[in-house]
Amino acid sequence: MYDLKNLNAYELVEEKEIKEIQAKGSVLRHKKSGARIFLVECEDDNKVFSIGFRTPPSDSTGVAHILEHSVLCGSDKFPVKDPFVELVKGSLNTFLNAMTYPDKTVYPIASCNEKDFQNLMNVYMDAVLHPNIYKEQKIFMQEGWHYEMETPESDVIYNGVVYNEMKGAFSSPEEVLDRFTRKVLFPDSCYGQESGGDPSFIPDLSYNDFLDFHRRYYHPSNSYIYLYGDMNMEEKLTWLDEEYLSHYDEISIDSRIRSQKPFEKPVEAETFYSITEGESLDNATYLSINTVIGNNLDPKHYVAFQILEYTLLDAPGAPLKQALIDAGIGQDILGGYDSGILQPYFSVIAKNANGDQKGEFLAVVKGTLRKLADEGINRKSLKAGMNYYEFRYREADYGSAPKGLMYGLQCMDSWLYDGNPMMHLEYQETFDYLKKVVDDGYFEELIREYLLDNPFEAYLTVSPKKNLTAMEEEKTAKKLAAYKASLTQDEITRLVEQTHALREYQETPSDQKNLEKIPMLKREDITREPEEIIWEEKEAHGVKVIHHNMFTSGIGYLKVLFDTSAVPTEDLPYVGFLKSLLGYVDTENFTYSDLTSEIHLNSGGVGFSVTSYPDLKNQGQFKGYFMASARVMYDKLDFGFSILAEILTRSVLDDEKRMGEVISETRSRARMKLEGACHSAAVARATSYFSAASSYNDMTGGIGYYEFLEQLEKDFAKDKQAVIARLKAVIKKLFNTGNMLVSYTADEEGYKLLPEAMKQLTSVLPEGDGTCYPFDYQSGNRNEGFATASQVNYVARCGSFLDSGLTYTGALKILKVILSYDYLWINIRVKGGAYGCMSGFGRSGEGYFASYRDPNLKETNQIYEGVVDYLEKFQVEDRDMTKYVIGTVSDMDVPYPPSTKGNRGLSAYLSGVDQEMMKREREEVLNATQEDIRKLAPIVKAVLSTNSLCVIGNEDRIAADKDFFGETKNLFHS
Repeated sequence: MYDLKNLNAYELVEEKEIKEIQAKGSVLRHKKSGARIFLVECEDDNKVFSIGFRTPPSDSTGVAHILEHSVLCGSDKFPVKDPFVELVKGSLNTFLNAMTYPDKTVYPIASCNEKDFQNLMNVYMDAVLHPNIYKEQKIFMQEGWHYEMETPESDVIYNGVVYNEMKGAFSSPEEVLDRFTRKVLFPDSCYGQESGGDPSFIPDLSYNDFLDFHRRYYHPSNSYIYLYGDMNMEEKLTWLDEEYLSHYDEISIDSRIRSQKPFEKPVEAETFYSITEGESLDNATYLSINTVIGNNLDPKHYVAFQILEYTLLDAPGAPLKQALIDAGIGQDILGGYDSGILQPYFSVIAKNANGDQKGEFLAVVKGTLRKLADEGINRKSLKAGMNYYEFRYREADYGSAPKGLMYGLQCMDSWLYDGNPMMHLEYQETFDYLKKVVDDGYFEELIREYLLDNPFEAYLTVSPKKNLTAMEEEKTAKKLAAYKASLTQDEITRLVEQTHALREYQETPSDQKNLEKIPMLKREDITREPEEIIWEEKEAHGVKVIHHNMFTSGIGYLKVLFDTSAVPTEDLPYVGFLKSLLGYVDTENFTYSDLTSEIHLNSGGVGFSVTSYPDLKNQGQFKGYFMASARVMYDKLDFGFSILAEILTRSVLDDEKRMGEVISETRSRARMKLEGACHSAAVARATSYFSAASSYNDMTGGIGYYEFLEQLEKDFAKDKQAVIARLKAVIKKLFNTGNMLVSYTADEEGYKLLPEAMKQLTSVLPEGDGTCYPFDYQSGNRNEGFATASQVNYVARCGSFLDSGLTYTGALKILKVILSYDYLWINIRVKGGAYGCMSGFGRSGEGYFASYRDPNLKETNQIYEGVVDYLEKFQVEDRDMTKYVIGTVSDMDVPYPPSTKGNRGLSAYLSGVDQEMMKREREEVLNATQEDIRKLAPIVKAVLSTNSLCVIGNEDRIAADKDFFGETKNLFHS
């Protein structure tokens, strides 16, 4: 055992148990450098390290963001061009990234392997403190921005990874509103600037200002170092001191986050977002009211306003949301509590409203809040919100993200502002307090003090403007033309030379000796046993039950699946809509508002989805399911089944007004989902040209589904009863015990309760008549170009290799790493300026290539075409081959929470994946040679020869390359 008090280099400020997360927390200060340290010691093998800095921007050039990218492009100890990519390719990390926030920049890593964890810490510490940016200006040009001109006759353009990333970020109206809100609310603080960079201002950033920002803020005296997990903290702290921190003396750095002085009266402002020529200006305005709520250092407010967000806005039938919908203001109501900054704020947003409704919007919001403050908030709803958040805090299920990482980010919500880093991790006292005061008018007083009698707020309007993107691009083009016209012939020659010099720098690989300085594991360090797939087939009441037996901390993860082959193909989009409708309409025993309260008072939530699983034993076949899910404590399992029975069998669909509201909101949210993941949507659409399973996914949740929702909204306006009748017919066909399957993740103790609890559902469902409809699918390349108001593109190229008689091999997992972080990375991101690039190849025989926030289109497709030649000539050092293998295993060995392990077991069961297949795949990865990679060229050739292409992107670029597509169209029409 060790005692942190014996570490002479550090001052132990505080040490205590954090019971809520079963850990010991220790706050320290490094005496010589002044570095702040926070340790969280617990039994979690998934260790986390992070170093962060306060980085308040003084302008919107994106210097903090560009620096975040650039410091990971080589350092004193590791002088390669992209150590970040080398680590992705060759470490067992469970998380590896860096993030820029409005007031801080953080560099977190995670790994379950002790040796790997130490290596990652070393590379990241050297990167942030000793980066190569002072030695090589081309790093700034590549990652930030630069003028680009291939020949003296060429036009001058801007290029750079962050520049193009932010052009994509500024393409979404929700993003425009979010940034505009902070700009108006905080005109005199760092939050009024765009830390990520506004494309209009990024080219104003000079190389010297970029370096000065690093000199000013990237010092241990301004650092926040976080360590989490099961490790020898004394050893880690000693290493940090000896290798890095002891080399620095404490200096005074003014990085304080200055508070915005409260407004004496509310302010009003308007801005615009771009839509395409084909989109309507009607009902396309965003109206919002945004109110600043104290600061982030009040733990009670921190939780209480999350609960108010749930109660006022998020829950179906939430009073503020419903009042606006009833008044006909907006087709979707958004907003909530933004707590990631010093001065959090609460927003209410009416999306798809009319601009002339601003006065009515404000009156409804304030009037509803006044009524709630005076007459009281529904107690059941408040208590449901409390239970909902307490369940989430306790469960700490963040999917594939390590929970230690999420704790580390959460602690910054107080630590960054000189508060105690444990403040928001010690949540139980806060919940206990809120439970005591919920009946004493506490929440009503919060509304009164902060949302009614508080002039520190902004009333904002974000209106649509046709072709605004084209106007801005024309303005930029004129500015660049004027710049070129101002250059002498010698300056033009130098600019062309600079463009080619940067290209040469990007194309020249790092020196092999330097590459070997990046620490890495050996293949022998990796276990050859794959993680066990956990499932056991059982039966209860004539229904198959798939039990995933594991420790779950007393939480049961329930899924009830219904085979959608019980529904004709033409009705499958309605099945997709049911996942958004059910739980959002009244049932026979509950209003939809009370239904939500009942769910969250008794469980961790209920959800609905539609998904497909490939049948790996029958090529081209798949199984589609409607899935109802619930998270419950073991003793509430009967409630889980009973509430699902209530929703699935007793939902009332006859309320035309409510049905119309849900349709409009669903279309709005579907659009936001598409805008937030255009690369995934493009891949799914292109794959649907040749894959029945992908076609199914497209019509129940992709672009095809969004097109259906646009049409459904129109159809409902014309004939409401016809739509309702069709939904009822679908429900009647779908929900019966004959096509039902249950998946349950719990230990044996939890499973014992299932057969009896399950009667709550099986007893009210019909048996079904066994009718089964084949999926009606016609393959054929449509190769669509979808035009949007985006400033960038998302280029997907997909295909199949099983049709060519080729088979899946584990080496394809290595190929994904090789392409995504070598060939595609260098050509599409580094040289092309796109923010991201990716590829993948699945057991079902489908492969894809995709770009993200890409300034190019045809050029990117040409890069895809070059993959075969790249693979046929593939030759690397043995060390690099080992690196690719290790990086691949990193993706395979992500530690998941019980809910995700249960999902993986269910997927394996339904797809036909067994433990032997997993073991064979792992052996193929661990034993892979360069020759095995070269042998993959025919597979890639088959994927490319399928020639399935889909692009979502800039309207003018799509139109200019019209001949490239089978058809072009607008992605959005209303």
